[in-house]
Amino acid sequence: MKLKTILTFLYLCTSIPLFLFFKAELFVWISFFINFLLITGITYFHLNLEKTYSPFLTSFVVFFYLFGIVAPIIQISSFDGVNSPFPTNFPYSSGAIIHANFLVFTFCSVFFLVYVFLKKSYKINATIAVIETRTKYATPLVILVLFLLCVIILVTNFNYLIDDLTKSVYDSKIESVSVLLVKKKVLFYIPLGAIAYTLAYLKRKNKIKINSLVAAIILLLLVFILFFFKNPLTEKRNALGPIYIALIYIFTPKLINTNAKFFLFMFLSLVIVFPLMSTFTHIDATIFEVLNNPNLIVKSFIRFGGISTAYSSLHYDAFANIMASVDYVNLKGISFGYQLLGTILFFIPRGIWASKPISTGELVGNHLIENHGFSYNNLSNSLVSEGYVNFGFLGVIFFAIALSYFVIFFIRWMKSGDFLKEIMGFYFAVHLIFLLRGDFANGLTYYIGPLIACYFIPRVLENIIKNKL
Repeated sequence: MKLKTILTFLYLCTSIPLFLFFKAELFVWISFFINFLLITGITYFHLNLEKTYSPFLTSFVVFFYLFGIVAPIIQISSFDGVNSPFPTNFPYSSGAIIHANFLVFTFCSVFFLVYVFLKKSYKINATIAVIETRTKYATPLVILVLFLLCVIILVTNFNYLIDDLTKSVYDSKIESVSVLLVKKKVLFYIPLGAIAYTLAYLKRKNKIKINSLVAAIILLLLVFILFFFKNPLTEKRNALGPIYIALIYIFTPKLINTNAKFFLFMFLSLVIVFPLMSTFTHIDATIFEVLNNPNLIVKSFIRFGGISTAYSSLHYDAFANIMASVDYVNLKGISFGYQLLGTILFFIPRGIWASKPISTGELVGNHLIENHGFSYNNLSNSLVSEGYVNFGFLGVIFFAIALSYFVIFFIRWMKSGDFLKEIMGFYFAVHLIFLLRGDFANGLTYYIGPLIACYFIPRVLENIIKNKL
């Protein structure tokens, strides 16, 4: 009860001043307030009525609260006049804002209604029996093979990793995009799956003592390798967040294993920790330059925006890009699923499919460059925008329904009794923040890579070894 009281106090302390000092046209103010009431209602359900542990709904609520309410209100409040632009140079328009809020309201309402309906249909609210038994074949041999695979990846990429550590994160890489994706989104994630697999073995009863000792040593080495592969100096926040939070869930689940605990954790992370991490993940300097001149950290923090100013940066452009997507559709029309097709078939090289569509974030970015004088096209694009660009208003409804189905699917994974499924379900819950922010092509690709590395590779090795024994 005390934790829920703290959450309520924190939520109100953020929300009440936000609307009290929000100076905007009446209907603009009302449109945000209606969405706030909807998000507040979902939050109340999640924290007080929902019996199932659902980190997915936490991520959903926190995303739309911060990116759909807090950020755009702070951005609009900072405007000097009605012609002031959003971070993407999209001009202020009360009509565009109200339209965007209507789309957000539709998406959130449909998602929540379908989510509740599906939970009742699958009887997830009730205490259900374990769908699958815990991994039977988490043998020391599989752990050893996974560890050796991680060591091989470390040795063969050692020079690359050192080069990555000693150069600015913004330096261009020589490898092709596909090679970098395989390396950074699949191979470098294998230690995370190996950690989960090893810990699942260590939790088993009736283990051979020497095997347990070797597995414990391997576990420590795997953690070191993972931190070497994935650290704030070489990786962006959209990857670090799910990895490090998944590690918390793996090793100390009691810290975040209830809806209230996880909500507090994610709320504080996005409000405070992530803006602070911009200082480290966006420093345009080498590690040696930082060590010689620590003041670069302070300058980076100021340049990219501290906690109080982060919401006016491109990191929180989701709402502005919904308006830009509507503007694009008004000019060019909907794609009738063409953009979605490019995302689903992301694995087909552009050399084979010459007319393969670019990501929707880049598409809308180009629109902003051509029509609103912006200078950057590598933008995020929320699922609300993706749905609208593909099928208009019906697309917003379709994407909301599809997302609710995926969330229920991964809730079942977390209840399956299979530790790898549980971890990858939880990983998806944290990754959902990035997926919702978009764009969809990157959000999908950046989850499939870790899914292959952390679930399918250990399972394939397990089946091979099981059949050989």
